[in-house]
Amino acid sequence: MSGEVPAKHTGLRRVLRGPRPENVPLLVGRACALVGLLDIAAGVFPRFRHSRMHALAEVLPGSFGPFAAALSLSAGVLLLLLAHGLKRRKRRAWRAAVALLPLGAVAQFSYRHSLLGVVISLALLAPLLRHRDQFAALPDPRSRWRALANFVLMSAGSLTLGLLVVNAHPHRMIGDPSLADRITHVLYGLFGVEGPVDYRGNTSWTVAFSLGALGLLTAVTTVYLAFRPEHPAARLTEDDETRLRALLDRHGGRDSLGHFALRRDKAVVFSPSGKAAVTYRVVSGVMLASGDPIGDVEAWPGAIERFMDEARAHSWTPAVMGCSETGGEVWTRETGLDALELGDEAVVDVADFSLAGRAMRNVRQMVKRIERAGYETRVRRVADLSDAELDRVRRAADAWRGTDTERGFSMALGRIGDPSDGDCLIATAHKQDPEPGEFGDLKAILHFVPWGTDGVSLDLMRRDRAADPGMNELLIVAALQAAPRLGIARVSLNFAMFRAALARGEKIGAGPVLRVWRGLLVFLSRWFQIESLYKFNAKFRPRWEPRFVVYRASADLPRIGFAAMQAEGFVTLTLPRFLRRGAPARRPCAHGVSERGARAA
Repeated sequence: MSGEVPAKHTGLRRVLRGPRPENVPLLVGRACALVGLLDIAAGVFPRFRHSRMHALAEVLPGSFGPFAAALSLSAGVLLLLLAHGLKRRKRRAWRAAVALLPLGAVAQFSYRHSLLGVVISLALLAPLLRHRDQFAALPDPRSRWRALANFVLMSAGSLTLGLLVVNAHPHRMIGDPSLADRITHVLYGLFGVEGPVDYRGNTSWTVAFSLGALGLLTAVTTVYLAFRPEHPAARLTEDDETRLRALLDRHGGRDSLGHFALRRDKAVVFSPSGKAAVTYRVVSGVMLASGDPIGDVEAWPGAIERFMDEARAHSWTPAVMGCSETGGEVWTRETGLDALELGDEAVVDVADFSLAGRAMRNVRQMVKRIERAGYETRVRRVADLSDAELDRVRRAADAWRGTDTERGFSMALGRIGDPSDGDCLIATAHKQDPEPGEFGDLKAILHFVPWGTDGVSLDLMRRDRAADPGMNELLIVAALQAAPRLGIARVSLNFAMFRAALARGEKIGAGPVLRVWRGLLVFLSRWFQIESLYKFNAKFRPRWEPRFVVYRASADLPRIGFAAMQAEGFVTLTLPRFLRRGAPARRPCAHGVSERGARAA
């Protein structure tokens, strides 16, 4: 008889043993969040302190002594701040909780002689100590911006809670102070100064200590974040870049996004053999890899394992943006993650491209019209440009950028004309004007990065807003026509998100769900250029290569999406350009294509 235990009995035994150890941080984090919310409620709402729920809340850590309301608010906010770190298995959050809970237990016993309060504190402390090995995650990369963000968020939260505290005692309030007086009272109280609102009895004293506690918490947490040692985000070192270039020289033809791994604002992990690597950036606790691993396919599992080890060490959420079908299969097989089709990459085979035929009539007519208007094109390698011309191209590309920040992460290199990128391709459009502008006759730029030895991948598109429409079509056609003499057999164009849904949704016979989904994508295209990129790419009759996002759980997708938008530059912490003194506002792109040429919508 086999000694294996049937699955159903195994599950039963697991239930009887209690929660799995890996779930302990999540459970403890939720418990701390619940305790924090109850503490805040006990400190803010007088009725709550006389309700049945307060029978539990008053014995929670922080609800002791003559400063019960203020201490409840302080403990509640601190526990809420710690809850997220505990869920992410952060070591520092564990240390803070281990220090806070015993103090709460001692205070409960010393001030209230409450054994139940001691038991609840120790009940939360016990799993923290028993499973301390589960809380080993290292700190995230951080900067001084965290202190500013903490000050803004904590100030807003303290103001909101302060207004609740001030308005929670209507029957003890003297007179009927205006909203402005109540806000002024909160602002004064956060700095420990008595405001214009007064109460009967000891309520003024209670409100004052509660507001003071909130102000002190805001100050202490901000000062801590401002003066703690800074851990800047990792950057690609010269040695890392040299090793990656060597891998691309041997295996760069496999993935059109391979060269984008050389962005210098990414970090990298190599396989134990050094024959493969994964580049990534950490954004809001999400470890974002881009494209397929670099290097020998047989060594990919080793690099992926190192990537996952790094994610576990810091408790980051692992995710991959824009990997190919082969890459998605390897990622899901080696890690147990899931994959979701994100969109399609437009790839044009140079040998099959032609302007002849009815399907290319619109592009053909546009190109001929622009050429008759006096425009000419030049397609060259970066190494073939003089220093003066390369400097002019760089300045023009920056001036014509339609956003405040340089966008791109997974499908953009983020630089032009670097000495190490001499094999990149630049297509430029020129026209002589009666009065030459700042950049002479230069009117538009396309920049391509190498894709192995016989391909290029579109990096960015920039054009003078005063130039005639159709510059992008003109330069793409010029690049495709010049490709044979440059030894280029394939050209990767823009990436079209959700292309399959847009294409199927507009066909006859599409179902109602698909039509609704397409309608939503068309609506979102007003801001993210989803439909316009698809239609622009389709003009050149490309073949479509699917690209995928790899993720751990469906619940992570919103967080991954937001982190990807931050990485691509769609969400930034900088002020809008029109609010900056002396900085002219940029006009939005006048064409339907992303003005940066980045290939993620």
